[in-house]
Amino acid sequence: MKNFNLENRKFVIGGVAVFIVTVYIIRLFTLQVMSDDYRKSADSNAFLKRIEYPSRGVIRDRNGKLLVYNQPSYDIMVVMNEEKGHLDTLDFCQTLGITKDYFIKRMNDIKDPSKNPGYSRFTQQLFMTQIDDKNFSVFREKMFRFPGFYMQKRTIRQYLYPYAAHVLGEVAEVSQSDIDEDEYYQSGDYIGKLGVERSYEKYLRGEKGVQILLRDAHGRIQGKYQNGRYDRRPKPGHNLTLGIDIRLQALGEKMLEGKIGSIVAIDPQTGQILCMVSSPTYDPRLLEGRNRSKYHKVLSRNIWKPLLNRSIMGQYPPGSTFKTSQGLTFLTEGIITPGTQFACHRGFYFRGLHVGCHSHASPLSLVPAISTSCNAFFCWGLYYMLSNRRKYKNVDVAMDTWRNYMVSMGFGYKLGVDLPGEKRGLIPNASFYDKAYKGSWNGLTVISIGIGQGEVNLTPLQIANLGATIANRGYYYIPHVVKHIQGANIDTMYYRRHYTMASRRAYNYIVAGMRSSALIGTCKHFRNFDFPICGKTGTAQNRGQDHSVFMGFAPMDNPRIAIAVYVENGGFGADFAVPIAGVLFEQYIKGKLSPARAREAEQLQNRRIAYGARNR
Repeated sequence: MKNFNLENRKFVIGGVAVFIVTVYIIRLFTLQVMSDDYRKSADSNAFLKRIEYPSRGVIRDRNGKLLVYNQPSYDIMVVMNEEKGHLDTLDFCQTLGITKDYFIKRMNDIKDPSKNPGYSRFTQQLFMTQIDDKNFSVFREKMFRFPGFYMQKRTIRQYLYPYAAHVLGEVAEVSQSDIDEDEYYQSGDYIGKLGVERSYEKYLRGEKGVQILLRDAHGRIQGKYQNGRYDRRPKPGHNLTLGIDIRLQALGEKMLEGKIGSIVAIDPQTGQILCMVSSPTYDPRLLEGRNRSKYHKVLSRNIWKPLLNRSIMGQYPPGSTFKTSQGLTFLTEGIITPGTQFACHRGFYFRGLHVGCHSHASPLSLVPAISTSCNAFFCWGLYYMLSNRRKYKNVDVAMDTWRNYMVSMGFGYKLGVDLPGEKRGLIPNASFYDKAYKGSWNGLTVISIGIGQGEVNLTPLQIANLGATIANRGYYYIPHVVKHIQGANIDTMYYRRHYTMASRRAYNYIVAGMRSSALIGTCKHFRNFDFPICGKTGTAQNRGQDHSVFMGFAPMDNPRIAIAVYVENGGFGADFAVPIAGVLFEQYIKGKLSPARAREAEQLQNRRIAYGARNR
């Protein structure tokens, strides 16, 4: 008789054995095939992959003057698997001039996956960065005493001038978000954070190389693996040439000392930015090397926001500089003719509404209205446009037509400058006012936008671009900082002409008005210059003292430079903005300043505006 219990027991025992063997096989497969820990361990004993960092591209101004270059520095790397239990910590700390507490904290941070994702004890990890030649030479002599520690040659950015910080930007260690966005980077790498360093990072950074070195059982380097057959040499970054004229930039920054505001100058023929000043500013050399973190914290906490690039991030009422765009719109739409006159008795008066104006001759046509900056003329123009039911079905259609003209001139949206952080400003449309006034509004409700006040906001870059567009009689190139990339081409969008909706004929009348302004009008400061300047002042109202604004170009025919100057709380346009622009015009057109203009530049530099809490 068969013993079925014994028979079943054999199957159970056999199944258990098979199960155990299967588990072991799966585990071995996981460890040896699926996991790379053993491979890393083996490779780390035999090979050392040393990253070779490329030199970052240098940056020059439009005249070939060096602005940004590289200096050698060194990183100290550590392989935890080799360092463990073999290091004289006291000797190591004394050699590098660090404390034991710093050493312990740094080593713990390296091992912490939350602070150093992708950590492996078999690969090189960054311990210290940006060690200069002097300190590194001491470390190198004693490096044989510190197993697991290696050197890695790098470069750090050096900024030759204390100018153009907002344009050039800075370089800093990558964040985790940078690593997540681009697999090229790993912990300890550097990346452009602001300015052209950021926007042209992929051109400037180059391509990393790698050396594969052989090691013996004691970790000592024995030479290159297969004579360097699998090594990859680093490719240096592309050099950049900017449209910036560093002399013009320096002059602009000096004249804005002690003031809050911006200067933007553009070459109308190319769209290249000749200078871009934002004040208050800072010395870009403060953010070099290992002191970057300390100074960046100080700058970021400054209540006057020196890190803010007001040229592209500041959104301001354009004031009377905006009247040029209104004249272009009214003429092209047939709302007015060049001979149309409107009366002005110290302002616009209609149905109980009053918009003030200064004393001047009355009535005026378009050209003298531009010259004298008459508020009433452009208020009447806007009112007649928004009230014209023969031409426009309703106020919404009229308003959106007006808005389309403004957008075609580069307002209301980002222009697309090759710098990070550009703001769009604000150009309202019909739906904006429908929502604000619940559908109950008309031309009188929004009359202030006709003189660059109310809801209209522009960036200084957009105001300068308006000057460039008028200089070209109806088109502009997207403003850009970079003129040339070594071994590459700049984006084709910067070569494309953007035509506005206004007619060429309308532009001719606006130019005539701006020239008249420079001779006998609000910009008569320019009448004694020996080259013809066209300009338009602006006095923008706000909570505190008025802003001083100017927009113009020179020479009148075949223009070479268009300028916008915006000085917060500077008063009338002629108080600060016009004389600052005059100095810059002469510097760029003539290549140098006359003694009289040099004295004027010094006086402007020494003039300060007393800003209070309400002006922030």
